[in-house]
Amino acid sequence: MILIIIGLSLSIIAIGVLYYLNNELKKRLESNNRALLALHKEFTQYQVNEKRSNEKETAKREIRFDNVARSIKKNEQLINVINQTLPEKIRKIIGHIEFARPLDKK
Repeated sequence: MILIIIGLSLSIIAIGVLYYLNNELKKRLESNNRALLALHKEFTQYQVNEKRSNEKETAKREIRFDNVARSIKKNEQLINVINQTLPEKIRKIIGHIEFARPLDKK
């Protein structure tokens, strides 16, 4: 009879300890899950912000490249105009030099 009482009390204590440990484990798991969800939310927000900033930087780069391309086209047009008029200017200058009268008429 004493053994039965000792056995029952030990089994009740064991069940109580297991119940307590199970509840503690559930609490820790729930807090871990909350922490992981918060981390996941924060990381997702970080990714969204990075993507937005990258898109803004890409748009700025595209605008810069467009501006550079326009300036290059303008410079090419200017260079073409200069190249077309340059031979005439050189001829005029050289013509004046070739047909100039010498300063010393000796």
